[in-house]
Amino acid sequence: MNSRTKILLIYTGGTIGMRKDFNTGALKVFNFSKLLQRIPELKQLDCEIETISFQNPIDSSNMNPANWAEIAFIIESNYSGFDGFVVLHGSDTMSYTASALSFMLENLSKPVILTGSQLPIGDLRTDAKENLITAIQIASLQENNKAVIAEVCLYFEHKLYRGNRTTKINSEHFNAFASPNYPALVESGVNLNFKSELLLSKGSTKGLKLHSVLDTNVVIIKMFPGIGETVFSALLEIPNLKGVVLETYGSGNAPTEDWFLNVIEKAIAKGLYIVNVTQCTSGSVNMGQYETSSAMKQIGVISGKDITTEAAITKLMFLLSQNIPSKDFQTVFETSLRGEIS
Repeated sequence: MNSRTKILLIYTGGTIGMRKDFNTGALKVFNFSKLLQRIPELKQLDCEIETISFQNPIDSSNMNPANWAEIAFIIESNYSGFDGFVVLHGSDTMSYTASALSFMLENLSKPVILTGSQLPIGDLRTDAKENLITAIQIASLQENNKAVIAEVCLYFEHKLYRGNRTTKINSEHFNAFASPNYPALVESGVNLNFKSELLLSKGSTKGLKLHSVLDTNVVIIKMFPGIGETVFSALLEIPNLKGVVLETYGSGNAPTEDWFLNVIEKAIAKGLYIVNVTQCTSGSVNMGQYETSSAMKQIGVISGKDITTEAAITKLMFLLSQNIPSKDFQTVFETSLRGEIS
């Protein structure tokens, strides 16, 4: 009996999967069927690696919910045959994808780890090899025949984060991601330093449940000094709009002007769900702490607490597709489903 863990490597596109043609300088998609030839270090891992690629790999700027569903379907259809999954993805929208997958893959009992790189895999100073090797190593770890990691994560520059807690913070440095309101689950140095107390439970015995349909009738609105009634009202009156992520100041503060609150109150009365998240890099919404947020709490604005914007918008898409009664929607949103809020 072969006891080696099996890992499925899923390539969606992005810099990590590119190699440079040194004659032309152009970047070309790497042939992942020859992965072991290009990265012989992978042979040292005690696991079997198989690869699958999008038929047409995409830049992550073109990532959308249909692509998220494609990734989720690949995981579901191969779930029984593999012990873990590593998704190679462009960095620009990786946090959105990680957040979306966390909601789409219910009862997850195996690791799904997203990773990528700032430089192509063939570059001299690339970060791709370390990110890829360590992501696969972590995905393959088991304890008592159960996966050590049983959630959707993101690995980048020596740290494994809960995927729905991350945000991209830098377009040039190797440490491109941060998890502002939740510590890293694993730090990679000479050894892998696990913080077991931060991990989600080892998974459900109910079996994986896939939610492939998301409702995209949503919008993100960022508050700024000077936003006017005409613009704000027009955004909330977009046809078929169902949900709004409202990025406010500080701990959830916004103008107290009558027109602003009246527009929000009318929109909520018509059935629109409005989620309040902070523009700050870290910290939490605490509606009612100041007068500038008390009124929003009273008229039914939902608190995003310490959720990231990426997780808020994907959670909104997910919950809007679940036919949740309107009287329960706020309670469900404000409840942690996959460790996305504290």
